[in-house]
Amino acid sequence: MNNVTQKTKFSLIAVEILTFVGILVETSMNVTFPTLMQNFKEPLGNVQWLTTGYLLMVTLVMGSTSYLLKRFKRRQLFLFSAILSIIGELLCLAAPTFSILLIGRLIQASGTGISTPLMFSVIFSEIPMAKWGRYTGIAAMLISLAPALGPTFGGVMNHYFSWRAIFSTSLSLILVALIIGLVALENRPLRAKIKFDCSGFLALTLFLIFLEFGVQQLSNHLGLAILLLLLSLISMYLFIRHEQQSKNVLFNPGLFKNKYLMFRLTNYFILQMINISLSFVIPIFVENVLLVNSLIAGLILLPGSLLGSLSAPFAGKWYDRVGPKRPLLVSNWLVVGGMLLFASFISKFSVMIIGLVFVITRLGFNTGFGNTMSDASKATPPSLKSDQNSLFSMSQQYAGSIGTAMISMIISLQEKSSGSVHAGITSGSQLGFVLLMIFGIIALICTITLNKGGMQHEVEK
Repeated sequence: MNNVTQKTKFSLIAVEILTFVGILVETSMNVTFPTLMQNFKEPLGNVQWLTTGYLLMVTLVMGSTSYLLKRFKRRQLFLFSAILSIIGELLCLAAPTFSILLIGRLIQASGTGISTPLMFSVIFSEIPMAKWGRYTGIAAMLISLAPALGPTFGGVMNHYFSWRAIFSTSLSLILVALIIGLVALENRPLRAKIKFDCSGFLALTLFLIFLEFGVQQLSNHLGLAILLLLLSLISMYLFIRHEQQSKNVLFNPGLFKNKYLMFRLTNYFILQMINISLSFVIPIFVENVLLVNSLIAGLILLPGSLLGSLSAPFAGKWYDRVGPKRPLLVSNWLVVGGMLLFASFISKFSVMIIGLVFVITRLGFNTGFGNTMSDASKATPPSLKSDQNSLFSMSQQYAGSIGTAMISMIISLQEKSSGSVHAGITSGSQLGFVLLMIFGIIALICTITLNKGGMQHEVEK
């Protein structure tokens, strides 16, 4: 049977709205930083945690969702995610101080960290495999459209209303999702009760935090940065050792032995890192170098975001029809080409040309992003589906966090060495695009290797 019931479709709509809103507000605050710095009398180093802290919290929560998806019923997780999102939205909307605003953002992030893996869990458990490409294409469209629309959404709200309007508007969408979910979402039988891997989760959390802070400190305190990066390696070693030796693990070790899955995960991680990094660096460049206002800085991403995201379902249908080779190869080549153009000519580009190159890059991203996860899921046996959903969702969020941290670090170093904000952002942006292009080439190599290397995966019957 390849039919999808109306109830399943509405279940997906509810979770997709909740996920879309959560990811939308990830980047919507970027263009409001100057306003928030003035309103709360906080330096940029503190205010930027509204985005960085959000991304990091989403990543950490997603690290636990493999357990949550096995331990709790789907309807319970949806309600918990929606309630966390509503509480976070209300705190942000009414926040009298910066601390309350940050706490609200972290609570919001916890809700998003649950809803995103839940969305893919519904797809891979309720949708026939023959239609995975189509439905993950729609999910990928929402996931990729939301962070790119964030600066546009935030810029419009902040310019015409207030930064608080970001939360009042998104709150209304969450309430709509909650109503649909209460009607449509059904529970499924649970597996045997399992224990949460506290030791593994602690080691993974320390690795992610130390790595994030270590990269951020490279531009300010080299000695501290090296110490933090060393601690991150130690934490990763402890995590891997624990996962190999313990019976109660956060992620099944069988995932990491699947070379096909790991190649796809690398491609998936890099595509999202480039996607979020562009949403971060392009507004900074056009505001400070081309001297446009925050509204224009947000709107420059809109054409590429819309065209790229609307292409995702069609890319999914293409994948369903021809398999992974051609769609993923086209995806990687377009992304590498876009990064090459940005790295070579960004200092000479006008606002319109930057927007056009962004369109090319986003078409490449959306051709491959959802299809990469669909193809990886076909390499995963049913017993590991929850682990795979959690791993990919966590990687997707951390990719954005570590990508923006690296670009921010490069720009900060260039500003210090040049002594000029204009020159520092120009050269820093160019170097950032070079780094993203190198990562894009790595993703391309992964795809070519799987295309030519004869690697096969077992497709579920």
